Amino acid sequence: MFPYCHQFPPTLPFPLTLPLSLLKTGSENVHRAELVCACLDSVPPQSWLGLLEDKFNTYVTLKVQNVKSTTVAVRGDQPCWEQDFMFEISRLDLGLIVEVWNKGLIWDTLVGTVWIALKAINQSDEEGPGEWSTLEAEVVMKHDEICGTKNPTPHKILLDTRFELPFDIPEEEARYWTRKLEQINSLGDDEYSFQEEVQKKPLPSAASQCSFEDADSAVDDRDSDYRSETSNSIPPPYHTTAQPNASVHQFTVPSRLQQQGVLRESCADSLQNYDLDYQEHVAISPADSSRYGSSCNVSQGSSHLSELDHSHESAHGSEQEDDHQEGEPNHSYHSLGSYQKDGQARLREQEEPHGEDEEEKVCETEEKRADHSAAKLPLELEKPKDVDAGAQVSYHGDNEPPPFPPARAHWIRAISKVRLQLQEGQDEADPSKPPWLKGGPAGGLYGIDSMPDLRKKKPIPLVSDLSLVQSRKAGITSAMATRTSLKDEELKSHVYKKTLQALIYPISCTTPHNFEVWTATTPTYCYECEGLLWGIARQGMRCGECGVKCHEKCQDLLNADCLQRAAEKSSKHGAEDRTQNFIMAMKDRMKIRERNKPEIFDLIRDVFCESKLTHAQQMKTVKQSVLDGTSKWSAKITITVVCAQGLQAKDKTGSSDPYVTVQVGKTKKRTKTIFGNLNPVWEEKFYFECHNSSDRIKVRVWDEDDDIKSRVKQRLKRESDDFLGQTIIEVRTLSGEMDVWYNLEKRTDKSAVSGAIRLQISVEIKGEEKVAPYHIQYTCLHENLFHHLTDVQGNGVVKIPDAKGDDAWKVYFDETAQEIVDEFAMRYGIESIYQAMTHFACLSSKYMCPGVPAVMSTLLANINAYYAHTTASTNVSASDRFAASNFGKERFVKLLDQLHNSLRIDLSMYRNNFPASSRERLQDLKSTVDLLTSITFFRMKVQELQSPPRASQVVKDCVKACLNSTYEYIFNNCHELYSREYQTDPNKNQDIPPEEQGPSIRNLDFWPKLITLIVSIIEEDKNSYTPVLNQFPQELAVGKISAEVMWSLFAQDMKYAMEEHEKHRLCKSADYMNLHFKVKWLYNEYVRDLPAFKGKVPEYPAWFEQFVMQWLDENEDVSLEFLHGALERDKKDGFQQTSEHALFSCSVVDVFTQLNQSFEIIKKLECPDPVIVAHYNRRFAKTIGKVLMQYADILSKSFESYCSKEKLPCILMNNIQQLRVQLEKMFEAMGGKELDAEASDHLKELQVKLNNVLDELSAVFGNSFQTRIDECVKQMSDILCQVKGTGNVAANARNTVAQDADNVLRPLMDFLDGNLTLFATVCEKTVLKRVLKELWRVVMNTMEKLIVLPPLTDHTGTQLIFSAAKELGHLSKLKDHMVREETRSLTPKQCAVLDLALDTIKQYFHAGGNGLKKTFLEKSPDLQSLRYALSLYTQTTDTLIKTFVQTQTAQGSGVDDPVGEVSIQIDLYTHPGTGEHKVTVKVVAANDLKWQTSGMFRPFVEITMIGPHQSDKKRKFTTKSKSNNWAPKYNETFHFILGNEDGPDAYELQVCVKDYCFAREDRVLGIAVMQLRDIADKGSCACWCPLGRRIHMDETGLTVLRILSQRTNDEVAREFVKLKSESRSTEEGT
Repeated sequence: MFPYCHQFPPTLPFPLTLPLSLLKTGSENVHRAELVCACLDSVPPQSWLGLLEDKFNTYVTLKVQNVKSTTVAVRGDQPCWEQDFMFEISRLDLGLIVEVWNKGLIWDTLVGTVWIALKAINQSDEEGPGEWSTLEAEVVMKHDEICGTKNPTPHKILLDTRFELPFDIPEEEARYWTRKLEQINSLGDDEYSFQEEVQKKPLPSAASQCSFEDADSAVDDRDSDYRSETSNSIPPPYHTTAQPNASVHQFTVPSRLQQQGVLRESCADSLQNYDLDYQEHVAISPADSSRYGSSCNVSQGSSHLSELDHSHESAHGSEQEDDHQEGEPNHSYHSLGSYQKDGQARLREQEEPHGEDEEEKVCETEEKRADHSAAKLPLELEKPKDVDAGAQVSYHGDNEPPPFPPARAHWIRAISKVRLQLQEGQDEADPSKPPWLKGGPAGGLYGIDSMPDLRKKKPIPLVSDLSLVQSRKAGITSAMATRTSLKDEELKSHVYKKTLQALIYPISCTTPHNFEVWTATTPTYCYECEGLLWGIARQGMRCGECGVKCHEKCQDLLNADCLQRAAEKSSKHGAEDRTQNFIMAMKDRMKIRERNKPEIFDLIRDVFCESKLTHAQQMKTVKQSVLDGTSKWSAKITITVVCAQGLQAKDKTGSSDPYVTVQVGKTKKRTKTIFGNLNPVWEEKFYFECHNSSDRIKVRVWDEDDDIKSRVKQRLKRESDDFLGQTIIEVRTLSGEMDVWYNLEKRTDKSAVSGAIRLQISVEIKGEEKVAPYHIQYTCLHENLFHHLTDVQGNGVVKIPDAKGDDAWKVYFDETAQEIVDEFAMRYGIESIYQAMTHFACLSSKYMCPGVPAVMSTLLANINAYYAHTTASTNVSASDRFAASNFGKERFVKLLDQLHNSLRIDLSMYRNNFPASSRERLQDLKSTVDLLTSITFFRMKVQELQSPPRASQVVKDCVKACLNSTYEYIFNNCHELYSREYQTDPNKNQDIPPEEQGPSIRNLDFWPKLITLIVSIIEEDKNSYTPVLNQFPQELAVGKISAEVMWSLFAQDMKYAMEEHEKHRLCKSADYMNLHFKVKWLYNEYVRDLPAFKGKVPEYPAWFEQFVMQWLDENEDVSLEFLHGALERDKKDGFQQTSEHALFSCSVVDVFTQLNQSFEIIKKLECPDPVIVAHYNRRFAKTIGKVLMQYADILSKSFESYCSKEKLPCILMNNIQQLRVQLEKMFEAMGGKELDAEASDHLKELQVKLNNVLDELSAVFGNSFQTRIDECVKQMSDILCQVKGTGNVAANARNTVAQDADNVLRPLMDFLDGNLTLFATVCEKTVLKRVLKELWRVVMNTMEKLIVLPPLTDHTGTQLIFSAAKELGHLSKLKDHMVREETRSLTPKQCAVLDLALDTIKQYFHAGGNGLKKTFLEKSPDLQSLRYALSLYTQTTDTLIKTFVQTQTAQGSGVDDPVGEVSIQIDLYTHPGTGEHKVTVKVVAANDLKWQTSGMFRPFVEITMIGPHQSDKKRKFTTKSKSNNWAPKYNETFHFILGNEDGPDAYELQVCVKDYCFAREDRVLGIAVMQLRDIADKGSCACWCPLGRRIHMDETGLTVLRILSQRTNDEVAREFVKLKSESRSTEEGT
């Protein structure tokens, strides 16, 4: 039989099963006589007319209610399948479709179809003869469903179909449902409402531990995770049809796994090998079935973790069905629909979508059924009765896959709903404002919990402890484990008698022999070993009572009861009195036995349910049979000596020549000799008759010898050959047919014996010809005893006997029951290992009862030891020893396979079956794993299989499967579970509409609750289950697996949810951030250190990246808003210092507090993905930049207005400096050197910008002192003018210079003193230095301009020189000016005073190290410029002119719009002797002169040599003028003598084109300058020189010019100033 699924029809509280025996196909005119049912599972083959033997390879496909099962393919014209199938039916309006296919090379062809209406199938508990059905060629369709067939073919098929009740339901209930089924059958097509009946008369509640499901379901070996090589009931896994066993596919396929496809790949992988442990079987199961308790071992009450959400249904079965029908129809993968706990089927996507009315009806039925079943369920396990809206999502067709996974259906529903609500609410609310934006500053910051700890105080009891007691089946139920002997009344009756017989006169209490030393007078042989009693006297022992004789060494081996033997012997010899005495003694013994141990006989009577009267009669009969002894007993015994293994080598050749003697009573027979073989095979059969049940079969193995020694031995004693071993079998222990290996035993201590012999023994006892063998009888006794003690007396609880010691495992019951089984075993020769295996089989049916797994584990370990630990005396392998087991190799292997499968299924729901709240159940969980390990050990050591599935891997897969279904359950019931376990406020309304039970795009409430539940699960696994399941510490840590599986499943759902949220963003960014923190906490707390995730970058930050960016965007607006508010407050308070120690105002603190809080949130995300961290930092760096620059801009704009205030400007500059300090700290906090390059560059750039702002503010602040410093310096200038004296100061006059310097400095020092003291206290050090630098700059520049180089106004200085020189009429003015300005030219003494004053100012600004650095002051360009200007005062005119020529290298450059050009040729000649330089200049022509004039235009060229040592030489030449020619040609040559004091680099030629005017000054057209250094190397040069409008010079040149302009008495100086001051004259008409 095959496993049932949890499928219940709408009207029945349990499934109607349709077992269908597909017997065979055949034709009407074949031999019907052969249709005899040989056994339940097989029928002799029939022929099928018309099929050619080599042409056909046929198989049959059965379809009912979207479930398909397929037989194996059978070749030939007489296909016979002999396969049973079982289906669960929930709709009787459908039909059973039977298709016969012929398997082809590429594709299969349909031979024919039969359609049988389910209503036409009758109910029966037994197999019938079957019915022939004609195969038809076509099917008739109605509403997309098959409703019949047409066009008959010549082929027919024989089918036996029937409805039957599920097994293992209470008698009363069975009778009730049988009556209902009969009513159905009698009504035919009439409708009958079970629901009404159920409501009228509720079912009696079962006291026994049962549930409404098939007894065989859980453990059929066809669904075994492991196929033993002995099982012939199924095709081998490599069968050519590649047809998976159909039963596998009647498991409920975990639809969520399928539907989410790739999303569930990770867990599908872990379950891939779960259904079948061997790789070659992987293909059989598309998904792991045990995850949902497909064995049906778990009842409604305890299977909540395996329940599916209504919306998680699968069209997978039908989809796969079609795929395989096209390609390989013999492959069929199916899933039945998912079923809820109340039994309501959900197959909508596999059928047509219901109409509205129909849906309403279904809902009504559901509600009724929910009410009906709710009473049975523990309160905390009731799930919401609302039908999930997901069930209403209909798909396009039966066989099409769903267009999207169910999770997506959730979202689509939620999205549609929210859209509607948003549209409705649009009119009322302001559409421009996003609903999630909080008012007020820094709204985005608050409400984010960055340190969540979701560990609650208590773990969730997801399963009720009561549910285990209430409705959990205790163990596996199969043909073996269900104890079939319980119903075999005939066998029970016989075993009852045999048990009484064994117990009334037990072997353990038989009368011992009264041995005496005895002297034989004639040759006498030992009764035990048949050896001669050697010696002259006192040869052996003789019993005084019964007269048995034996060797002294054999007396302990003799086990016949003395009394019984004596009685038999007396009876034979006619000694009636003596016989009577013995019989009286035996009667007395039996009476004493009955009186002393009444509890034994009472228990036997109770076990076999016999009345007192029957029991009393039976006791009399049994006693008489004991007294009769063997007088009326006889049996026919057939013994086949099959083979032996591992015999001793007795010959010199290292071998033996074995033969066997078999003796029964006095009859002895011998096999042939096999020469030179230690593993001989005889296969010889012997027949014996036996008339004494106390006789023994003596089987001895000998080594045949044919030499002189052996002949001598033969003369002296009966035995001439070497003894190889013996086995002695009590005849009374024989029953039925046996095939047994016996270990060869020694005869004496000196015997050298090894090996084992295999015998096949068949016994026919007179009067008991049809009686089962004693092993079967023992099984019956043991099973009935177990059933009585456990189910009848113990209410389903197995009582564990309290036994200690090495043999405690052999104690199965309490004292009384144990004595019963032991005595029975002893009397009838039942081996202790058979007892152990039988008890193991009994316990298998109750393996879920408390304490049983531990007993089973110990029991199996000892069974393992018995077979695996071979003794030295036998060389038989463990698997051979096991194969010879009387229990039956196949039977025990099948039992273990079924048990293994059921254990996996139960471990796959360990949270249900072994709740953490029960210590006893946790201990059972540990023992269950030990039992699994023992099974694995058995497979390896006893069955000697190569690679059985490792227990650790099996348990690991089970744990994963359980966690998958646990996650499924908490996901689907999240709100309800959370509110039940963790809701603190009992008044809080928890009525969540059904469509919002799951995740929503409207809010994020679902996810934190789910995380809390996940944490509870992981904590429970870690703290409760990990310490228990500690058998595989290296391979299995439940807590870690729990975390890994939970995270993997959660991650897939979470990722998808966040993708949906990203599209719509209907929640506040703070909510997303909160959720992010919870997910981070979950990952860090439980997942980060798992081997699978260690060292890897997790995905979760990517799910939230967009939301964090959204939050950062919003936070930027909040920060800017906050900034304006902070500045406004600060401004109102007048930028007060925050404290006496802090030099900045509170707005800086406020701004950075807000920024730091924002960053702290980003930091606490502890994002492990460096790429995403870089994105966050870049975004946040922009926010910082925007905020700080806006702050700086606001301050900069209003700064000038504050400069007049005393302290305010300093505080504002301090604020900017504090921004820079805080920015640096933030830079370090964000990672410093490790920070992302782009963000780092952004912040560094910002630092530079703030630095520039501070520089600008300092400059503005410094410039604000300009007017006051001007006044001070003017006063200094006036004081300095009064200092008289020459330049060379005598040593004694230096004090006066210092005095003068102090006087000069007094006005400036008075000003600086007050201000600098204030700045030192108010400014931060950096700001102070900047202010000092600015003041230093202003002071230096002002001194330079006002004292050293006073400004040249229109009425003083060079400009007057220039204008005077140009107009002859002003010469007298120039002379006056020069006289007046002579006083402005500093004397050497004044320079000395000024120099000393500069040192004093410098010391003052240095302020002993507290001010500016000396190096800065020394190198400051302002001081150097001033000093340079001062130094120029002391230089000669030639030096100054030389300096001018050498520094002003670009006087003629930059002529953008030349006013003409001059062609000149220059030749430089140096005298070799004197070193004098001579320059020849040829003015060739001018060209393109730009000049407008109304009068005569007479241009000429003036050439001047400028340089040192020219006062006594000709310095200037002019050419002739050319009238009205704008391109005159001159061709005039001039010679300049330069002398030898300086090289050519100290000289330059200035070329000036002028318009000659009579009686007034010539007008300048343009000027060009040529430096001789440019032609010094070449020696000559000819070029066109562009004419510029004026000379260009820098500060140095201007300074030289200003100093020389004051030397009015120096002609060279005057001429030089005039030359360099010339510029193009104004043209006429412009």
